[in-house]
Amino acid sequence: MLTSEGCPSTMLSIKDALEALEGKWKLLILFALSSSGPKRFKQISKEVAGITDKTLSKELKLLESNQLVKREVHDTFPPTVEYSITSHGLSLEKVIAELHYWGLAHRKQIIGK
Repeated sequence: MLTSEGCPSTMLSIKDALEALEGKWKLLILFALSSSGPKRFKQISKEVAGITDKTLSKELKLLESNQLVKREVHDTFPPTVEYSITSHGLSLEKVIAELHYWGLAHRKQIIGK
């Protein structure tokens, strides 16, 4: 596993990753943004089923502060705001894929389907 790299540095990097991605919504938001280009707030809200507007707003701000999402305001009337995944956010592609495969195996283990 990862123990050969030394416990303190490994724990710190895992802690940093968990803080950036904590909660049940951030990875789902990044997944929604990873396909078909920039999206407006309501588009993301529709794709991430079950998330409230308040929570989505909070999570987008946190993702932006971690440079995983870019917020762009267009000079229109009314102003148009679009969100897109950054190259740093795209670097999570393997993590999301592995979570997907693990989730399938976990579901089969627990539910039997």
